[in-house]
Amino acid sequence: MRISLLVEGDTERVFLPTLRAFLSQHLSGKMPNLVVRSYDGRIPKGDKLRRVVEDLLTKRPTPADAVIALTDVYTGSSDFTSAADAKAKMRTWVPNNDRFYPHVAQHDFEAWLLPYWSTIQKLAGHNMAAPSGRPEQVNHQRPPAARIKEIFERGKCCDSYVKPRDALRILKDNDLTAAVDACPELKNLSTPSYICQAAQPCLDRIRIGLRPPAISPANATSSVHSPRLHSSNSSR
Repeated sequence: MRISLLVEGDTERVFLPTLRAFLSQHLSGKMPNLVVRSYDGRIPKGDKLRRVVEDLLTKRPTPADAVIALTDVYTGSSDFTSAADAKAKMRTWVPNNDRFYPHVAQHDFEAWLLPYWSTIQKLAGHNMAAPSGRPEQVNHQRPPAARIKEIFERGKCCDSYVKPRDALRILKDNDLTAAVDACPELKNLSTPSYICQAAQPCLDRIRIGLRPPAISPANATSSVHSPRLHSSNSSR
C-alpha cells in the first residue's frame, strides 16, 4: 500500500520519521509505504494542487493509492482562517476524489511541539512558562513557532530556534503519544484508523479484483517525482 504525503517546509520533513515510528508501533505488518513530496514553502493550492494529486494517483509504474496533503493554517497568507476552513478549501480545489485526504496543522506545525515544553526549556536554557491552553489553540497573533523562537532567544543556548535542527531535537527522545493526546488535528492524522481509512478504498478494489479508478488523461500532468524515493524536494 502506497500513500503519498504532500508536506511543506523543513520542519515537516523532520516530523515524518517520528510519525513513521509511531505508526509502525500500531500497524505491525500493515504499515503502508509513506512517500513524501516536500515543498520549499507551502504546498500548492487551487488547480495546481489538483494536478499534483491527480499525477500522484496515476503516475506509473507505481501510482499512489491515496494522497494526504498537510498544510499549516498559518501559511504567511490569509488563505485559511482555521483547520476546518483549510480542509474545506482543499477539498474544493481537489473535488470528487475519495483518495485525497486534506489535513492541517493548527495554527502551525510547532503546535505539535508545545506538549514537550520541558524539553524545549532544557534545550533553550530558560524557564519561560508554557503557553496557556491547548496547543492547537495558540493563535495567529503569537503562533507556536513564535513562542518557541522567543524562549530560545531568551535562553542560555545563545541561539534562535532553527526548525529543522531543533524540531528534531525536541522530538528525538519523546513519545509522540503526548502530542497526539493533546492535539486533535494531529490525532486525526496519526491514528492508525485514519491511515487505514486512506488505504481502504484501494484495499476494497484489490479484494474484488478491480484496478484503482483512472483519472482522465486530460487532467493528469507529468512529474519528475521518483516513485521509489521516500522524499523529494519541489519548488513552490
